Amino acid sequence: MDDFRLRAGAIIGDYRLDEVLDESPTSVTWLAEQQSIRRTVVVIELKPTALHSRDAFLADIRAQAAVDHPLIGSVYEAVNLPEHCFAALERLPGASLADRLKAREAMKPAQVAHVLRRVAEASMTLESGGMSTAAMHAGDVFLDTHGVVRVANLARAGVREAGRSATDIAALGGELVRLVADGRAGASRMMTLLAWMRGEGLERSLTWTEVRSYAEQIEQQLAESPAAAAPPTARAQTRKSPLPLVLGLAAVAIAAGFGAFLLKGKASSKPTASLPGPVVVPEGAHPLPDGGTSALPAFELGAHEVTIGEYEDFLKALAVLPADRRTTYDHATQPAEKAGHEPEGWADMLAAIKTGGQWQGRVISRDCPIVNVDWWDAMAYCEWKTVHLPTEEQWWAAMHLQLPEPSALRPSGWGPVSEIAPTDRTPAGFVGMAGSVTEWTQSQSLNPANPLGEKNWVLMGGSYLKPSSGATAREWTADRALRRPDLGFRVVE
Repeated sequence: MDDFRLRAGAIIGDYRLDEVLDESPTSVTWLAEQQSIRRTVVVIELKPTALHSRDAFLADIRAQAAVDHPLIGSVYEAVNLPEHCFAALERLPGASLADRLKAREAMKPAQVAHVLRRVAEASMTLESGGMSTAAMHAGDVFLDTHGVVRVANLARAGVREAGRSATDIAALGGELVRLVADGRAGASRMMTLLAWMRGEGLERSLTWTEVRSYAEQIEQQLAESPAAAAPPTARAQTRKSPLPLVLGLAAVAIAAGFGAFLLKGKASSKPTASLPGPVVVPEGAHPLPDGGTSALPAFELGAHEVTIGEYEDFLKALAVLPADRRTTYDHATQPAEKAGHEPEGWADMLAAIKTGGQWQGRVISRDCPIVNVDWWDAMAYCEWKTVHLPTEEQWWAAMHLQLPEPSALRPSGWGPVSEIAPTDRTPAGFVGMAGSVTEWTQSQSLNPANPLGEKNWVLMGGSYLKPSSGATAREWTADRALRRPDLGFRVVE
């Protein structure tokens, strides 16, 4: 390594090599400056003795460049010349978790939970895309002074290794133990989750989806009261859920396995808190999604998405009607072959709620948003409730109410609408617009990316499966029969 350190100050392409960060048998990693724009970057340079492996090196860089996730480091460029081969990558801000461990800088349990949630979100994207990755360790996770988490780009060429996720989860479960500040609120809960990440007392490995869900629950339980973070309107009063996060170090609980995890218990099958009421959006000129403003009359939009419990009431009301009247609330355009309005997987949802178990790897209760419903299901519910779906313009106006920069909202994950994290609550009192679930509207419009196309049905907001999209996300679909585990709706009253 000493020989390479002597090259500090050398210029390759547009980059000045400043400091050796790491060395492998085939490459040297530099802290460098891109001179044309005075940007600090990381340069990975193939050693002269390893130039014969440039094809494999560039294949890995191409795999990294194909990753598109806001939490994962970017690739700026690759240079392949006869005399040298290198790539310039984003330098992630802040210190790595390995640096913090080395400096013995313990973190609050809520901070560790936040880091794990974000790491899980990034890892889920790589996993769902079948991307091969190098092993993840504490040195690959960075946290800056503002609490922003970023993850090194570990993508590699080739087929994803079987068990890669389980290995990474177990590794972090072991490495991060010393980061948890002992004696702070939530420490025992965080230590238990780390133990389960290591596989202690469990019959199978945790998944990234489960790590994300459990970390978010810890984070939300340790967060400040939502009422303090976002004062509700008079029509949108919210109380913090009194339901505790059942997560301790008891050996009995661990031995019981996933069936006893976190929010298990009969209490989880019932509403856990008063749900916030609708929020009034006043009459006036409101911003439009594609620019400009539009005058809208006053309306009241639900502070949260319709919940499983609320939708269940609708299905029970249908069930007691005579058979020939069960189409009473169907929309006029509903296809004749569509029978009933049960969401896809409805029986499994109810079974999981009843037993305090999980649905698709996620803790579920009646206060979670209804999902797996199509447009006609949502319209039938509205007809029964004598409400209606919001228009695209109404949803957008509500999101902007008292919130000049909706992109500042941080997406929440899956969970009860009464427990949405304060970071996904608007000052006006709306929850889950950046995360939770994406929502149906009654509108059709043109996708600005395809102005010559046809008008399609509009979906608004981000979701727990698409956290990078945020509150300003819009989707268009021609399929009103679309059902997804991250698609629900809220209503105008």
